[in-house]
Amino acid sequence: MAGYGELLRTPGVARIIAAQLTARFPNGMTSLAVLLHIEHVTGSYGAAGLVLAATSVGQAIAGPVTSRWMGVWGMRRVLTLTLAVCATAIALLALLTLPLPLYMVLGFVAGLSTPPVQSAVRTIYPKMVTSRQLTPLFSLDASLQEIIWIIAPVLITFVALQAGTVPGLLLVVVILIGGGAWFIMSPELGRVRIPRSRRALGRVLVKPPVMLATATGFLLIGACSAVEAGVVASFGHSGLESGLVLAVFAVGSLAGGLSFGHIPIGRWAMARRFLIVTVGLTATIFSLNAWWLGGSLLIAGIGIAPALAVMFAITSASVKFSETAEAYGWIGTGQLIGAAAGSAVAGFLIDGVGPQGAYIAGTLFAGVGLGVAAACVRWFPDLRGRDSSPIPDTEPVHTIT
Repeated sequence: MAGYGELLRTPGVARIIAAQLTARFPNGMTSLAVLLHIEHVTGSYGAAGLVLAATSVGQAIAGPVTSRWMGVWGMRRVLTLTLAVCATAIALLALLTLPLPLYMVLGFVAGLSTPPVQSAVRTIYPKMVTSRQLTPLFSLDASLQEIIWIIAPVLITFVALQAGTVPGLLLVVVILIGGGAWFIMSPELGRVRIPRSRRALGRVLVKPPVMLATATGFLLIGACSAVEAGVVASFGHSGLESGLVLAVFAVGSLAGGLSFGHIPIGRWAMARRFLIVTVGLTATIFSLNAWWLGGSLLIAGIGIAPALAVMFAITSASVKFSETAEAYGWIGTGQLIGAAAGSAVAGFLIDGVGPQGAYIAGTLFAGVGLGVAAACVRWFPDLRGRDSSPIPDTEPVHTIT
């Protein structure tokens, strides 16, 4: 913890972490707020699911595209434009009574214009700290984001149930604008300029560490989404146990990230972290008792934030600075698709064999991730004693002779 204290005393680090967490806080609220609102308006969870699907498709497309735009037009311009469009789309979703296809269009626009805060801040981090501090910073970032997933769903559910779904969505808009404005006005966004990438969109995926970070992110978040569906199926949407068990899952991730953040990242780091997740999720298969599930998910959670930190670090160390934002955009897209796949597979298995089917799905996702990390260990960079900052962009210098 002393190391994190030193890190947070580095000029600007505490401020930028707080600003980006606030700006990303709506990410933990929007899906649930849209689900509750559309179901309330239409009386159909199926309709709400279609709007959420359209939103997720928009987010998946936007990830690498808007992140790459930051190297063309600058971070502040892209973040301001996407923030304005996204806030407007969510506000219209809340205030207008529309047929389902138009709700889907607004959901798609809101997803497509989701501000690329995560890509921006992880591109900025290497310019704020020393190479020795970068890996702990990625770990701290991955750990603290669990606060979003602990507090945001509880907050939006409380507001939606007590005040209504329209105030719930408008609260998302207020936090989106306030947090986004705070992040956009951060001095670091003016000091750091992302060079224009000279490679075609998607070429960064040719780099094995980026592809591995995208693939393992897909599998890790797929496992988490399957487990979340299983917990809800085990105790019901309104069961107190659901919230408590999922909170324990997030607390495990927070504790793991803070505990392992200082450990240097070797080639086997991802496999070891996936092993922890797989062992914990395997235990969930054997009992649906709340205490058993809480203990099992606490163990599984310990590996999640550290695994995410490995993804961010190996990506940073493997690409040029001009490619970092796009690379993180692809990783985010992989995680979004993983979340959808995990929920879908879990849903089918819950209908077929009951809640335990979701835990089996989560274990399989994690097990495949462990297999990928172990089989591809030679392509994971060894960052022990090595600078994990992005590769500097260089270009020919014309001299007068």
